[in-house]
Amino acid sequence: MAKLSQDELLAQFEEMTLIELSDFVKKFEEKFDVEAAAPAAAVVAAPGAPAAEAEPEQDEFDVVLTGAGDKKIQVIKVVRELTSLGLKEAKELVDGTPKPVLEKVAKDAADKAKESLEGAGASVEVK
Repeated sequence: MAKLSQDELLAQFEEMTLIELSDFVKKFEEKFDVEAAAPAAAVVAAPGAPAAEAEPEQDEFDVVLTGAGDKKIQVIKVVRELTSLGLKEAKELVDGTPKPVLEKVAKDAADKAKESLEGAGASVEVK
């Protein structure tokens, strides 16, 4: 098998759906025994420093589909609009609830997605 350049690999990844890319990352992590998640920064307070610092406000949200409701076809259509998934992938996502539809999106995008999905009859959580 010919060795692919980084640009060729990126071109291949661009053609993948989010679900396919997620599956690839899981297989990559298993194969090489690594974790793709960024490590959390540890905060160490100085002795005697006040511990009453406010936590930073959450700026990234996940939209999780918890149920498709009675209008499953409408929900699939909305999922396709929000994610640009194919019909098969969107149906699998809706059938496999609870599943995240959007991950790490801004508050306004999460609210719009929630409104759209609830308007189609789905039950949704924003985390």
